[in-house]
Formats: sequence, C-alpha cells, structure tokens
Amino acid sequence: MLHPFVLLTLAAACWGFGTVVSKQALDQFEPVPLLIVQLGVSVMAVALFHWCHERRTLDQPPHRSGMRAAALGVLNPGIAYALGLAGLATIAASTAVVLWASEPALIALLAVVILRERLTAMLSVALVIALVGMVLVVYSGDLAGNSAGVALTLGAVLACAVYTVLARILVVDTSAIRITLLQQVAALAFAVVLAGVVLIASDGSWNGLGEINASGWVTAIASGVLYYGLAFAFYLTALQSVPASVAGLFLTLVPVFGLTGALVTGETLDAHQWAGAALVVGSVALVAATTGRGSRGRRPPPDREAPTAREGQRE
Repeated sequence: MLHPFVLLTLAAACWGFGTVVSKQALDQFEPVPLLIVQLGVSVMAVALFHWCHERRTLDQPPHRSGMRAAALGVLNPGIAYALGLAGLATIAASTAVVLWASEPALIALLAVVILRERLTAMLSVALVIALVGMVLVVYSGDLAGNSAGVALTLGAVLACAVYTVLARILVVDTSAIRITLLQQVAALAFAVVLAGVVLIASDGSWNGLGEINASGWVTAIASGVLYYGLAFAFYLTALQSVPASVAGLFLTLVPVFGLTGALVTGETLDAHQWAGAALVVGSVALVAATTGRGSRGRRPPPDREAPTAREGQRE
C-alpha cells in the first residue's frame, strides 16, 4: 500500500492533468453530456478493476454506513462537477483555477468546525504559503468571466469541500475502490436525471452531439479515467488515514500539475508562476517531511450498526 502522501499527490496530479483534458473536451461537448460520458467511462474502468482485484466482495451488499458514504457521490462528483463543468464552459480556465484555490482553506475551516480537528502551527503556516504560491501559479492578470460562471464554480468548490469533510466521517475503513465505484454510480444516476431535466427544459436534443470527432471522444474518455476513476480512488484511500485538513493541503498541487500539463499544449510559465509552484511544492514537502506517520489521523468511531469487514465476509 502506498503512503497516504503519495496517494494524495497522485490524486492531485490526476485532477490537474484531468482539468487540462476536460477543458479540451469542452470544445466539442456540452457540460452535461460530457459529465455523463466521463462518469460512464470511469464507472466501467473502476468496476473492471474492482472485479479483477476484489471478486470475493462483489456479492456482498454494502452495509448502512457504506451506503451513506456511497450517497456522497451525488454531492461529489455529481453536483460538484456538474456545476464545475458548467462554470468552466463560461469562464476562462485561469479564472476557474483561481476560484478553486479557495478549496484547501475552506476544507481546513470546515474540518476545524465540524470535525474538531486542530490545525498545528506548521500546517497553518504551510497552508498560507501554499495558497500564496497557488495564486502566483494561476494568476495571469486576466480573470475575465461572467458572474454566472463564477457563481457556478464557487458552488462546485463548496460542494467539494463539504464532500471531503463528510467523507472523512462516513467513508468506512474498507475498500476505497468499492466506495469509489458506489459513489460514481450514484453520481452517474444523478447526471442522467439532470440530463433528462435539461432536455425537457430545452428543445429535446443536444446541439452538435453528432458532430463530435474522434479527438473529442478520446479527450472525454481520458478525462473520465483521470478526473474521476483514478483521482477519487487515490483520494479516498488516503482520506482513510489522514486528517481532512492535511488532505486539503495537497489540493494546492492541483494547479501546479494543471499548468505542467498545459505546457504540453504550448503554454509557457512566467517567472512568478515558477516561484509560486516552488512555494506550493515546498510547503507540501515540508508538511510531509515533518509530519510523517504522525499525520495519519485516527479514524472516526465506527458505526455500531455497520459490520466489520470480516463479519461482512462471514455473512
């Protein structure tokens, strides 16, 4: 099993690179159809991985706490990424990333208020440094965008922050792959219902859906695997072992990976962006080096109604 800090870094990389690919997919897809394609691909990929590696648990229905954790999928990636994609379609990518920069601080605040986590002086300083670095990374001087897109993106940020805090409480100490699969099935069901509502409210068809070329489908499929399947599996696995505030700090790496991915498309970084990236990476490395195994937060008390993993296997 990989160290939680490695898993959180991998999750940030998947979300960062996945953002770049998703933005390219939005050139041909409308947000809701893209969400359905991404989630559908992710569900199939995660289900295949689950079947190959955990066949003995496939016939076991999740216990009550597991179902509550699975229901979080409606919140994130369901509602959160529906709002996020809609916002990303109407505002600049730089604007969206700046707005997402508020997520780690919001997670830390909610963790203190709801989970009663204590922010150490080191973590607080590292969080401030990381946020400053992240703003330097994403700031381009051009934050154009309409108010509706900004509001949609902020709604997505809030939904993701609440998800992290609730997941810390509800995600039971069991297979993160299984929870990922259940959550994304719930999110896919939500996306299908949302698509039906949108179709009823519109003319009953998606504009240009039949004109999507091969590159559009490739980017949609790739972003689904990265942005949903791999990222959530890594993140949920790590969240079983670290406090929500620590997990939130690693999200500051997302724009760093995102801009790194953008370099492949021909973009270049200014000196202040490189400095910001160094601050973000340095702050995360500092917490990882000084916290070590001590960062593995205690699990919340298990649900008394939930059977243990071994009891579930016996049943």
